[in-house]
Order: sequence, then C-alpha cells, then structure tokens
Amino acid sequence: MTTAFDPITLGGTTLRNRIGMAPMTRNRAYGPGGSPTEQVAEYYAQRAGAGLIITEGTQPSVIGQGYPNTPGLHSDEQVAAWRAVTDAVHAKGGVIFAQIMHTGRIGHPSLLPDDLTPVGVSPVTASGQVFTGAGMDDFVTPVELTDAEIAETIADFATAARNAIEAGFDGVELHGANGYLIHQFLANNTNQRTDAWGGSVEGRIRFAVEVTRAVADAIGPERTALRISPGNPYNDIVDDDYTETYPALVDALNPLGLAYLHIVEALPPVRDLTVRLRKEWGGAFLLNPFTAGRPTGPEELALIEDGTADVITFGSLYLANPDLPERLAAGGPFNTPDVTTFYGGDERGYTDYPTLN
Repeated sequence: MTTAFDPITLGGTTLRNRIGMAPMTRNRAYGPGGSPTEQVAEYYAQRAGAGLIITEGTQPSVIGQGYPNTPGLHSDEQVAAWRAVTDAVHAKGGVIFAQIMHTGRIGHPSLLPDDLTPVGVSPVTASGQVFTGAGMDDFVTPVELTDAEIAETIADFATAARNAIEAGFDGVELHGANGYLIHQFLANNTNQRTDAWGGSVEGRIRFAVEVTRAVADAIGPERTALRISPGNPYNDIVDDDYTETYPALVDALNPLGLAYLHIVEALPPVRDLTVRLRKEWGGAFLLNPFTAGRPTGPEELALIEDGTADVITFGSLYLANPDLPERLAAGGPFNTPDVTTFYGGDERGYTDYPTLN
C-alpha cells in the first residue's frame, strides 16, 4: 500500500514524501520592488521537509497584483531575491515550485502604479471588498482584455516562468483557482465574452490551455503544473457548467505531459468530480481536500492510501507546523495556527512556530 511517506516523481523531480505545502498568501514581500526578504527564505527553508513546497501566489506582471506586499517574478531584483529562497530550500534537500498568480479583476487601482486599473475577462465587477493596505475598499469594474492584451498576458506568464527557473525553482504551478484570472476565464459569470475566448466550454477553457501550453513550451512540461478549483465560489465566482468545463479542460491538457494537476476542493459535492478527474488525468494528481471548516489534517492521509490522490497538500496546518511531515508520522501534537498573523506582519506567526525538536 502506498503511504504519504513514500517518494514519488513529478515530471523529472523526485519528492521525498507525498506531503505538500499548499500555496498560502502571506503578504510579507517587503523587499525592493515587491521582492522576498531573508525572512521569507527562512520561512520556506523551515518547511523544506515537505515533499513539495508551492509558494504563495506570485504575480507575473505589475497589472497582475491584487493584494499589498505580494511578491513578483517580473523584475531582475525579484529574481535575485527569489534565488536566495530557492538556495535555502535546496540546501535542506527540499523541492520548491513557484505559484504564478494573476489576480485579474480581484484588486484595486490603489495597489497599482501609473493609474492602472485591474483587468478582467469581461467588465464584470466582483461583489465585496479588497484590502488595499489603507483599509478595505470596493472592487472596481475591470478593464476588459483585448485580443492583443490577452496575448501579452499569456506572454507574461511564460516570461515569469522563465524567471522562476532562472531564480532556481524546480518548476511552476499556474494558479487557475480561487477566482483569479485563469479561473475568471473558466467561469460563466465572469466570462461573458462572445468571441473565441468565451461563450462555449471550448472558448472558456482556451485561456487556461494556452497559458499552460505557453509555459510548458518555455520551461518544459515536466516543470509545469496547474491548480484548479471546480465549483469554488470564492471571489464571487458562479460557474453553472463546472461539471462540463473541467473534464473538457483535463482532456485538453492531458497531451501536454504536465508535472501535475492540483485540485482544490471547495464544496462537498465536488468529491465526485475529483474522483472523475483523477481517473481521467494521465499524470500526478495533487489534492487539497474539502474538510468542512477545519484545516487539512492527518485524517486526509488516507486519501493517498486509497488512491484518491498522489499527494495531499496542507495549508494552515503547514503554516503553523514547519516540521509537519515529522508530526504527521508521529501522530502529532500540532501547533494551532494563529489566524491574526496570517497576512502581513513580522516573524510572529511566520517563522517562530516551534518544532518538535
């Protein structure tokens, strides 16, 4: 029987175990130009015992930023700063992928330079508010991307992926989940286009497929992965067709030979679709399972043993337990995550969680 503590190969990279650190926004890119600091390197190096670390969402361009103090991968100084992070993780034998995240309509002009306005698939305003650094503010109506701007955005993803490899990352994960730009193309409430980028299921999956193909062409499919969250309503997403959209997306991506597909379960009924996508996907399958209001925990390791997933990714439990694989092997105990320190701040709730030893 396969267990969480057995190795696995994703693309050309062998992981020491099947316990992944899920991408988690921490808003601590305090270095010049939105670059990670020495403290960020310490944070990830502390968690290098994971089979795979996936970084916080990292914007591929200036216009792709939706929150304060999130890091980028679009400038030389950002690449140099990330190199210190990857070196620190590799020095401890870890494997680390950069998550590339364009937030699309989720953002605010006050977070952007030069009077820029967030862009989106269609000019559909998200309900709710966003934290701007000066407090909460309403989302604005995004500027609809033109054909030429869509092509530029795809090129930005590919360039950011090349930058990630230059910075020493073992690969990249494209963020196609949680209501951000790729997800906005997939969902029918945010994608109201009638051209080749919308309308039918084939049109709505086109951007995700073309971004993924462009990145795979840039850095190799064995170093390219995608994260999706079928049915996830986060960031004002309504997708009535997700049971049709995601099998079509998987079918279109299968021939590329990607490193892995990463599923985020958002609602209990999605498990049936998870099982279906697992059967249809031809490569490694990562799962961040639905756990009904509690952190993903040791109970979910059984999903590896029964074949539901190849790797389970842990979010807040990994945030609070830098030695999570050791704690899972020992059956605990586990530190409790401090929610008040999740976003922004100093070392408290970031690099000061104790290990068992």
